[in-house]
Amino acid sequence: MQVSPSQAIAAIQKPSQATPKQPDLLIAGATGVLGNTVLRRLVGVHRYAHTQVLARERVQQGMRQLSLHLVAGDIAGWPVNLSSDVAVVMFEPPRMFYERERALWTPEPAQLTELAAWLYASGASTLAVVLPYAQGTLPESLKQGLASLDEQALAATGFERLLIFRSAEKPAALRHKHPLAALAHWMLGIFKFMVPAQEQPVRPTKIAEIVDAFLQTAPSGITVVSQHEMWAFSQINSTDLLAAVKTRFDNAREIN
Repeated sequence: MQVSPSQAIAAIQKPSQATPKQPDLLIAGATGVLGNTVLRRLVGVHRYAHTQVLARERVQQGMRQLSLHLVAGDIAGWPVNLSSDVAVVMFEPPRMFYERERALWTPEPAQLTELAAWLYASGASTLAVVLPYAQGTLPESLKQGLASLDEQALAATGFERLLIFRSAEKPAALRHKHPLAALAHWMLGIFKFMVPAQEQPVRPTKIAEIVDAFLQTAPSGITVVSQHEMWAFSQINSTDLLAAVKTRFDNAREIN
């Protein structure tokens, strides 16, 4: 079929469909096993145009589409000189022998409300707060701080989406109440292939997958993922996880 010059000109001038802009991501607390795993997961899925990580000093990093945003002193004195759409906050301290992690900035639980206000002023419409997956290994002062997080103050900050991920916890039925049973379970744990998958601790890689799935699907409002929910989602195959999270929100809409 022959195309006339006028048809060709009209086709060129026709506006093309705009490609949706990918959001920018900001991570505070990309330290520890969990922080590093979540960082690598969210950068690796390529759903964000650019990722910035809060840091106290410059350090070499080799990941594409990733840069450091230097901060110093009290949060109240930080200038609002960056733009972010999605912010993720974690609390695990840097690992001792990881020089790169020691250069990153990790918040204390008491700083969360002030940090959230700064993130909101920086343009973030989504805030995800990910609690450590193994709180028993944390310093006592940090555990006490996490236990007293002011979630109500976070909710009042004004984020379009607020997601809070609690530490994964096994249902009571799966715990061993008798000391001898617990000892036997620990001894068998040395040989992981002998322990059923549902009895093994939640891996940070699975927590990172859950966070990613919720960031993709969570609607406007406040979403709190309980300890038992985190554990249940961690038992779902990676290929089925996103569908399971979508079903969770679909069921919630039906109830409401």
